[in-house]
Amino acid sequence: MNFVRGVVDSDDLPLNVSREQLQQNKIMKVISKKLVRKVLELMKKLAKDEESGGDDEEEEKEEEEKEDKEKEEKKEKKEEDGLWTKFWKEFNKNLKMGCYEDDSNRSKLSKLLRFYTTKSDGKEISLDKYLDRMQESQESIYYMSGDSLEIMKKAPALQIFEKKDLEVLMLPDHLDEPCLQKLADYEGKKFVSIQKADVKLDETEEEKKRFTKLKDMYKPLTDWWKKKLTDLTESGAMKDAGVKIEKVELSKRLTNSPVVVVTSQFGYSAQQEKVMKSQAFQNKEQLSMMAGRKTLEVNPSHPIIVDLLAKVKASESDEAAGNTAEVLFQTAIIESGYEIADPSALVKRIYSMMSKELGVDPDAPLKEVEVPEDEEEAEEEEAKDDASDDSEDDEEKEKPEKDEV
Repeated sequence: MNFVRGVVDSDDLPLNVSREQLQQNKIMKVISKKLVRKVLELMKKLAKDEESGGDDEEEEKEEEEKEDKEKEEKKEKKEEDGLWTKFWKEFNKNLKMGCYEDDSNRSKLSKLLRFYTTKSDGKEISLDKYLDRMQESQESIYYMSGDSLEIMKKAPALQIFEKKDLEVLMLPDHLDEPCLQKLADYEGKKFVSIQKADVKLDETEEEKKRFTKLKDMYKPLTDWWKKKLTDLTESGAMKDAGVKIEKVELSKRLTNSPVVVVTSQFGYSAQQEKVMKSQAFQNKEQLSMMAGRKTLEVNPSHPIIVDLLAKVKASESDEAAGNTAEVLFQTAIIESGYEIADPSALVKRIYSMMSKELGVDPDAPLKEVEVPEDEEEAEEEEAKDDASDDSEDDEEKEKPEKDEV
């Protein structure tokens, strides 16, 4: 709360004032606690007035007849509306830092937090409002982090939640995710990142049986893909990327995309990795340890995956299948927000695939292209050729005259 300024009048402080005495004085600690409590109460009142004011407005719209006093009260409330929103826009980072650092006041601060969601239409809402809109069977508060709302809305990890009509908190600010991780839960509901491998969704018995059969059916592909990616990340083009593969498995969260990369339960998300890499005193060993092992999830219904399964069953040494598998993994890493250390290997594969698509041999040697001459130069050369031809004709005419002489 370093943005708060004011004067405190106290009769209990000693007259003999020095910095050392004030720092060790118990009364200073009491004053500090009471100030924090008073400021939090004021913030709570601002937030409560704004939310109740909004509810009253909706009720007033539904009513047809009102008295003059009620209209005056409505005008007053309209003036007060938006105070907390303005305050939040100005000082939200301070409150998020407080939620992260202040253990004693974390529960009070959590009531004041506001977040964007997939259903909030570009407005920030409280966690209480999120809980009110939760489905009955929903046991967790889902969230995801990213650079912007537009990028997050296109994320493959969000597809199943849109299909099941589940609301997800969207965290574009780099302080949002650490804040929620410190909270751990809210009103008994745990915070769960949809970008991690441990997301659990409600399933019927039929869906569970079908998924078990699909796992057995796709086992040759997932085992083969795991070996390919282990070679790629440990001794291949991505050995310096710091990416480690935990497993390749069928996905329950994909509906349209062929693949998605997620991290382990306790690993950094893509947004956290970016923040940690931007630190001045970053520890590369600690970063690689906390980055967590990645899991590649594949969509069994996607035509690319169905075709890959058929090719792997026919021949595990199929070069086209190997190239496709590695390109899919690298593009999924980029789409999920992670970084690849050496993009040149991916670029070469894409160039090669584009060449084959166009019917060009990707291994064909480069040749210098003959540049066509300009029109002016061509005309000058033609004039020179004509002049040389005329001179040759003249010489041939002169020769017989000499012979006659």
